[in-house]
Amino acid sequence: MDKVFKALADQTRRYLLDRLHEHNGQTLGELCDRLDMTRQAATQHLGLLEAANLVSTVRRGREKLHYLNPVPLHQIQERWIDKFERPRLRALSAVKQRAENVMTTKPSFVYVVYIESTPERVWNALTDADATAAYWGHRNVSDWQAGSTWEHQRTDGTDTADVVGTVVESVPPRRLVTTWAEPHGDGTDEPSQVSFDIEPYEQIVRLTVTHENLKDEAERAEAAQGWAAVLSNLKSYLETGSPLSQQPWLVPTR
Repeated sequence: MDKVFKALADQTRRYLLDRLHEHNGQTLGELCDRLDMTRQAATQHLGLLEAANLVSTVRRGREKLHYLNPVPLHQIQERWIDKFERPRLRALSAVKQRAENVMTTKPSFVYVVYIESTPERVWNALTDADATAAYWGHRNVSDWQAGSTWEHQRTDGTDTADVVGTVVESVPPRRLVTTWAEPHGDGTDEPSQVSFDIEPYEQIVRLTVTHENLKDEAERAEAAQGWAAVLSNLKSYLETGSPLSQQPWLVPTR
């Protein structure tokens, strides 16, 4: 958290976050066009924001796109804000809400979380039915082969699936791509797609979750809340053995 507060303490870096809030997924050149600074200086500021996990990047061909990542702000809320009287800190809570309601261009969401674990354990936590039941409140059930179906099943004993889809890509323990849809949809809406990219990062793991093709602003806002909670629970589950919350979280499908 020290890196997060250090990054937010600088006016220029807050300005960069504001620019990404207005228009997410910008290149370095696009960000520099609105700043009176060199590309080298902007790169240094963005590097600090990325190190603090407030900005994540995705390669699209030769371009490097920058996205605002709300997960650290969500963790700040859980660690400090929730301990105090909410009415007196409503203004601070708005910081998290503002960050989570930002991603409007494809990919709709790019969340990054750093976990003290191994790629194999992270992969298992995403694909093992009992593990997902422990921190997500739903069981992810499939054989996880490309082309297979998968279900996001409730843990109330009914095995009811709240989300269904197809495994698009499966490269354990590094990459998993699945479609997400309602189990009883009429088939007219194109399903959303979620990608999990698992990368070693020094002695820990960097997990990037990309959620694309969400329907509208309301669904985008719900997904922001859902993924922040799921990823925080996943990190706590892998690092401590217990999730932060036992509440089942359901991320919108499409």
